[in-house]
Amino acid sequence: MYCALQQASRAVAPIPREPSRQTKRENNGLTTAPDALFTETLLLLGGAVVAAPIFRKLGLGTVLGYLAAGVVIGPILHLLTGAGEILAVAELGVVFLLFIIGLELNPSRLWRMRADIFGLGTAQVLLTGLALTGAAVFSGLVDWRGGLVAGFGLALSSTAFALQLLNDAGDMNTRYGQRSFSILLLQDLAIVPLLAMVSILSSGHETANGSVLVDSIVAVLAVVAMVMAGRYLLTPLFQIIARTGAREVMIAAALLVVLGSAVLMQLAGLSMAMGAFLSGVMLAESSYRHELEADIEPFRGILLGLFFMAVGLSLDLNVILDNFVLVLVAVPAVIVIKAAILYTLCRTSGSSHDDAVRIAFLLPQGGEFGFVLFTTATAQQLLSNGTASLLISIVTLTMALTPIGAALSRRLLSGDSREELDEDFEGAGSDVLIIGFSRFAQIAAQILLASGRDVTIIDDSADRIRQAASFGFRIYYGDGNRLDVLRAAGLKRAKIVAVCTQKKETTDRIVDLILAECPDVRLFVRSYDRIHSLSLRARNVEYELRETLESGLLFGRKTLEALGMSEEDALAIGEDIRRRDEERLRIQLTDGLHAGRHMLHNRPVRPEPLVKPKRATPDDVEAAVRAHSGTEDS
Repeated sequence: MYCALQQASRAVAPIPREPSRQTKRENNGLTTAPDALFTETLLLLGGAVVAAPIFRKLGLGTVLGYLAAGVVIGPILHLLTGAGEILAVAELGVVFLLFIIGLELNPSRLWRMRADIFGLGTAQVLLTGLALTGAAVFSGLVDWRGGLVAGFGLALSSTAFALQLLNDAGDMNTRYGQRSFSILLLQDLAIVPLLAMVSILSSGHETANGSVLVDSIVAVLAVVAMVMAGRYLLTPLFQIIARTGAREVMIAAALLVVLGSAVLMQLAGLSMAMGAFLSGVMLAESSYRHELEADIEPFRGILLGLFFMAVGLSLDLNVILDNFVLVLVAVPAVIVIKAAILYTLCRTSGSSHDDAVRIAFLLPQGGEFGFVLFTTATAQQLLSNGTASLLISIVTLTMALTPIGAALSRRLLSGDSREELDEDFEGAGSDVLIIGFSRFAQIAAQILLASGRDVTIIDDSADRIRQAASFGFRIYYGDGNRLDVLRAAGLKRAKIVAVCTQKKETTDRIVDLILAECPDVRLFVRSYDRIHSLSLRARNVEYELRETLESGLLFGRKTLEALGMSEEDALAIGEDIRRRDEERLRIQLTDGLHAGRHMLHNRPVRPEPLVKPKRATPDDVEAAVRAHSGTEDS
């Protein structure tokens, strides 16, 4: 694949090359190969550091910034050439990206996505490929055989661009993000039959069929070998390395696994990214998953940025200028055709309008596998060099327009549908199950986590889950009003279930649902007010707490201290208020809401008129406590 990408880049960038590093060194003895290497590295790093923040600040995303930096450094200023070599190395960024995504998708979750992968993904490749084939043949640019190559090559989208945009937006785990990834995964798999199609179109039918059969068997055996190695070899390998305590060896082992699996898949005829993805999936259930992700992430970020810059470097402005009218028509035509088919397929397969729009504007670009297909077709004389260069330029321009299109797509969203995430409860089932990650639950969860307890938290707000993830909280998406969600989250395994939802109606429904399923469960519930507390106690929950009780008591104590009372005296008043409030709640639970007014010496409790505060004596404190107890607003 590296060789194909190198050839593709050379085909698309026929800019006169500078003298080689070796020639420079021989000619003047002043510029050596290491000097040139450092200069090119500085140019790439400098372009990334300058362009990415600017474009991010403008709301266009880092992807377009990297791409623009590559265009400026290469095709415009000619400061750096050799885009093919850079692209070959930078593709490792895509490899590492797929490995990290694989770590987040265990085999069971991947199996649940099979309908989108093989149904929606296959339909997208076939329908889009045929539609673009017809457009290519109608344009007169190619014959029907070249049209098939052009159409299906343009039907493939860019995994690197789409996934980077999803990661930047934090939408990888949304429903539309998962469906987008399913389509991209099928497209990666489709490169094998598409390369076989090129062989069939360019050679004898019988020979090609035999070659396709052999390649398919080899690919299947490679996938089986990868799965077996991941299940029986990788985890023991990391266990042995972890015992050494050598951090650098663990990093080296992570790189070895990613690159080794990538090369294995490449030798089998599949993509390197597919190999890395499979190895990530096999390690998704490993206890070393988070450490591996942390080790690979820096390499992924740098190399993926380099990949986008290399795409910009490979853009041939001369080809675009020479075919300006054709490019001006072809680029929007490709985007519109792909987006229309994607939207239609997503809507007919169950996506909401908003999700279908997001997918349609995320995946309308051509992809890096188009480079491979066009280059192979050129070698097989199905496409001319000029046509291949033109097609690769079209792919590159559609990539450049994708971040802009994704940003503009927000104007087409209805905003009516509530965003939902995929329900994935892999790893759930702790001693404490918290339902609702409200501000109340966030504080309680911090205490539990700080003590070393395992906590399973579920919430139905996509925004809240993303915000919590940025602070290191793992929140499971799910509706606590559904019994199947509670069971999947570990209801029957939990020692304590804490219901911390904000609305008392929602809280009551969840409490009733849990008690009907598990009557003996230990329930800790956030209460809305005093009346709600009485209602929850009537349901025999083990513990309830009004959401403002403790904060109100603390606030009052601190106010007393600010007025001159000692901390001990203020604390004594607060504790007495808490005790008397609890006594009154018990009386109200049996005798009604208006009971408990004659708790002291059979005299009603009446607030005293406000007077100027004075220094309180111990006797004054005791009198004040007795005078003001039980006066909370019911």
